[in-house]
Amino acid sequence: MNVVDLAALGESFTRDPYPVYARLRAQGPVHRVRMPEGGASAWLVVGYEAGRAALADARLSKDWSKASPSLPLGAVSSGPHMLRADPPDHTRLRKLVAREFTARRVEELAPRVRKTTDELLDRMLAAPDGRADLVEALSFPLPISVICELLGVPGLDRDSFRTWSNEALGATDPDVRTAAAASMARYITDLVRDKRQRPGDDLLSALIHGSDGDGDRLSHEELVGMAWLLLVAGHETTVNLISNGVLALLTHPRQLAALRADPALIDNAVEEMLRYDGPVETPTYRFTTEPVTIGDTVIPGGGELVLVAMADANRDPARFPAPDRFDISRDPRGHVAFGHGIHYCLGAPLARLEARIAIGALLDRCPGLTLDIHPAAITWRSGMMIRGPHSLPVRFGA
Repeated sequence: MNVVDLAALGESFTRDPYPVYARLRAQGPVHRVRMPEGGASAWLVVGYEAGRAALADARLSKDWSKASPSLPLGAVSSGPHMLRADPPDHTRLRKLVAREFTARRVEELAPRVRKTTDELLDRMLAAPDGRADLVEALSFPLPISVICELLGVPGLDRDSFRTWSNEALGATDPDVRTAAAASMARYITDLVRDKRQRPGDDLLSALIHGSDGDGDRLSHEELVGMAWLLLVAGHETTVNLISNGVLALLTHPRQLAALRADPALIDNAVEEMLRYDGPVETPTYRFTTEPVTIGDTVIPGGGELVLVAMADANRDPARFPAPDRFDISRDPRGHVAFGHGIHYCLGAPLARLEARIAIGALLDRCPGLTLDIHPAAITWRSGMMIRGPHSLPVRFGA
């Protein structure tokens, strides 16, 4: 099988990976690729049916100890957590977190999300030139504020954390990813230690001091890993959902006009944003524990790295008619932007809540909102995991 060198495609692939995925999908569901991140070789699964099945395939392990030692992966997280565990460990960890990360807690955050959104928009709209970088003004500060409130860490060093998160998830140099993960681990270890000494009515305190009916609790290492996961996943997904969603609206004026005319469409619009250009291009790594046959291809066992192109699954015409058309009136149900199977994103309700409130308020308060940059000039975050722009210049003046 030929190796497709995605790294050699450079910025064009980072900016718009969808045509590349579509060409690969036309040739079959599995391809050998060279990744932009460190040049590691991987098996890439494309298409909706194959991708959805792979996301739920127990033979594809999330446990990094199952990875082939020849893979130049670098460290991307700190401590054990759900996205690097298989059952029964995954089942135990998810149970302990899900018990606290409930729908009630998410709904209780809605007033705070609205208040924070209004405060951020007040600040943005005060700019005398009527311009802003939407990532800096809204997309980033809103979800990081919300997840900090939920976890009970209001004093988070947001600038440092943002840098570490960008590098740990998107840097193409494994050494940079490892260094960023180590810095984040040290910082989060201190957060957990402080929270032990000064507990509050928040999720992190509940995770530290809570237990299930059998008295099971998270170990210190598991707490650090879980705090890492909740902080990173709790803001990264929503940052890019908001940014990508607003960009889709501003580059599709008829859809923007339809949403302005009927704000009740916001729920379905957010689902279409997730399908059309979601915040996660490929989810965290999977490794073969035995040979896995997909289509006509047998992926060997022994810890081979497997990537699932969720972004392409959501653009498969076999599942979504005219998939490259952004249409907030379509039925986008069934998309896999939040994954599928036991690793389905636990924070999906929170991400949806924040996106609905933020984008709805933005359109309501900025009737003249337009892009302040040509779409082709937007720079995108590197790597194949997170999909989102570094910045999104907009105009909101009359």
